[in-house]
Amino acid sequence: MPEPINLKVGDEIELTIESLAFGGKGVARTDDLVVFVKNALPQQTALCRITKKRRGYVEAVSLEIVKASPSSVEAKCQHFPTCGGCTFQDFDYEGQIEQKKTQVVDIYRRIGHIPDVELDEVVPAENIFHYRNKMEFTFSNRRWVLPEEEEGADRSFALGLHVPGRYDKILDIEECWIQNPVGNDILGIVREMARERGLKPYDIVKHKGFLRNLVIRVGERTEEVMVNFVTSREELDLLSPIVARLTKEVQQISSIVNNITRRKAGVSYGEWEVPLHGPPYIREELGGYTFEISANSFFQTNTVQAEKLYGLALQFADFSGDEILYDLYCGTGSTSLFMSSHVKQVYGFELIPPAVEDAVRNGVFNCVTNCRFFEANLDKYFRVTPILKEIEKPDAVLLDPPRAGMHPKLVNDVARMKPKKIVYISCNPSTQARDVAVLTESGYRLERLAMVDMFPHTPHIETVAFLISQ
Repeated sequence: MPEPINLKVGDEIELTIESLAFGGKGVARTDDLVVFVKNALPQQTALCRITKKRRGYVEAVSLEIVKASPSSVEAKCQHFPTCGGCTFQDFDYEGQIEQKKTQVVDIYRRIGHIPDVELDEVVPAENIFHYRNKMEFTFSNRRWVLPEEEEGADRSFALGLHVPGRYDKILDIEECWIQNPVGNDILGIVREMARERGLKPYDIVKHKGFLRNLVIRVGERTEEVMVNFVTSREELDLLSPIVARLTKEVQQISSIVNNITRRKAGVSYGEWEVPLHGPPYIREELGGYTFEISANSFFQTNTVQAEKLYGLALQFADFSGDEILYDLYCGTGSTSLFMSSHVKQVYGFELIPPAVEDAVRNGVFNCVTNCRFFEANLDKYFRVTPILKEIEKPDAVLLDPPRAGMHPKLVNDVARMKPKKIVYISCNPSTQARDVAVLTESGYRLERLAMVDMFPHTPHIETVAFLISQ
């Protein structure tokens, strides 16, 4: 075996895993070299193969467990670990929480440049299985064949999730342990009927075929269910037999829609939508409000934890009741309405038109009169429109951007608004810490930081940062 410092791609080495890095890889060290190990757990000793060499570190994959981690448990899911949906089903939940806490603090020290940062609140998940209210599955004619399958096994049809690192290979999923159980019933029926009727999955390479995605949304509190078929063209006759069986056998289904997209990119957002059964939305309850959620609008995927997340944001903000609040990336208006009774006026801004329509409708449905919503590309909106001259300037700003975080110019836009308080909700603490670092340079101080575990068994982390002007 070569000296560790001279490791080459393909070399095998025994490593002891110290911790987990953000993103889920194990962290090991040999001499002064850091090794990031895929499929490894803390305090586990494993035989690893080097897969990549980078400047200052190498990457590896675990081949064989030499000594098990004391925190390892048996995974419930038959598809683990091939499926990329859950990374840590074999890691006890208390250990998952401890690792995520350490990651958030480390990220804020390195990226946020706040050396003395601490987590004020940590909220573990109430349910660690069957917690997702939305799952997106992919149809494919390129099924991932498992090693134990016979040679020549049929790979022409799959309905499931992407194999990690492969855009073109789909693992056929029979049962998912993190989605609502009714979703597994729907998944089975759709797979069976699509195969029986010879419906062709979309080929992501050749751009042929009909079925692209199956998206299932569930109202955790209302038990309403939406089924969204994403297809490459509009052929309702092909879907009608599946719709008839679903509505007969799954009583919770209140909405079935067909989103059609002719784009080559592997996205489930339709160019147009056709209702197939019931209204084009389902309803969900959160914080005493009822929300209408359409197929293409954003809503937090863990209802129970979302309520706790918003509650923490509200607690941190400590509104007096007379504030003007800007809710940036407001989605369907869930955060806007949640905050509305605690402030004077809420202005919500969102890019996706159906989400803005949902937000307006949700405000009317809940008899909330102090919320207004605007369709806005926030990357440039406050610099190219006169909106700041037309409405009151904010006393507080609520941020909940996508994983990529805020556009750098928007961070500066917010700082120029000079709100007294900023509440920043994020599903990516790395980009949040990056943005917070800019805000602290612009005259704000990080006052409180919390972590809410929205996604057990995955490396994803939700955090709430509260900043005040100095």
